Amino acid sequence: MNILFTCSARKWGGNEAWVLHAADVMAKKHHCLLAYRKDEIGERFNIKKFQLPFHHEADLYTLARLVSIIKEHHIDIVVPTKRKDYFLAGIACKLTKAKNILILGIVRDLKNKGINELVYHRLADGIMVNAHMIKDVLLQSSYMKSKNIAVIPNGLFIDVNKIEAIEKKFDFTITSLGELSERKGFDFLITGFALFVSQNSIDNAGLIIIGTGGQLDALKELTRSLNIERLVTFTGFIKNPYPYLATSDIFALTSRNEGIPYATLEAALLDNAIITTRAGGVEEVLTHNQHCLFVEYGEEQSLADHLMHLYRDVPFRKKIACEAKSVAVEQFSLEKMEKEMIEFFRFVQQ
Repeated sequence: MNILFTCSARKWGGNEAWVLHAADVMAKKHHCLLAYRKDEIGERFNIKKFQLPFHHEADLYTLARLVSIIKEHHIDIVVPTKRKDYFLAGIACKLTKAKNILILGIVRDLKNKGINELVYHRLADGIMVNAHMIKDVLLQSSYMKSKNIAVIPNGLFIDVNKIEAIEKKFDFTITSLGELSERKGFDFLITGFALFVSQNSIDNAGLIIIGTGGQLDALKELTRSLNIERLVTFTGFIKNPYPYLATSDIFALTSRNEGIPYATLEAALLDNAIITTRAGGVEEVLTHNQHCLFVEYGEEQSLADHLMHLYRDVPFRKKIACEAKSVAVEQFSLEKMEKEMIEFFRFVQQ
């Protein structure tokens, strides 16, 4: 099968990590190509690739190039991964014989009926999501059909032998990862962490936040106002965050909205105990007190209490970390993802 992935992202994130893993495993049995926008995305891929401008949904040059690539390489399936790509890939597929199968990794309410019906129904031959909650929300729109939406868990693999250790500055380290945006809830995490250290007179705990984004300055100011600046490290964007995840004790995801986030699964594979909000479909994978500790978004005292629990109870911390790792290994293999994707592709082609 000939498959074209498209990715108009400006920077690396969980969505882009999915594309990389999917392309890597699919390329073992199929002919895979990539159309991308930025060098920092394209440079990570070892498949045949094309750099396109992806200026906007009406970018006629990008549309023409996509049509040309589809025809020249006899593409069967186009897999767009960003909203801008959805439209361009959909039009390109209508002009060729390829099928357009979207990737949607976050809960999205299709409120704007006109444009969303065009993008997610008329121009899309299928949609792949990584959580049943995402599918359930999509099906609230009358034009969406259940058979056209496949729930396929993310696949991932980490070669731990290639991870270089880094110095651990604090005995107890919490790590978080993602775009520094309001949706990711880093302000909630920082405030909860501040309560944890102040209420319990903790001086050997540190918080590492990996990523960049528009909230960076505001988050730094928040750490200063809470008098925890020396305990919080903002690393900025890191191409390979695995050394940090491999040395931390806790991974905290405090988002308002997610699908099933890659970073949480990666952290679990690297032996982190998980604290997470009930964002997106994470409850479909992890169970409170067995694989993780759940916290309601905005409940800062509860977050502080969870951190203290894991700080004090090392056997429990190691137990839930081990259980979460088992889930990540068993349910999120690349081979399982590849098999289910190809089955869906073939169904859509019928």
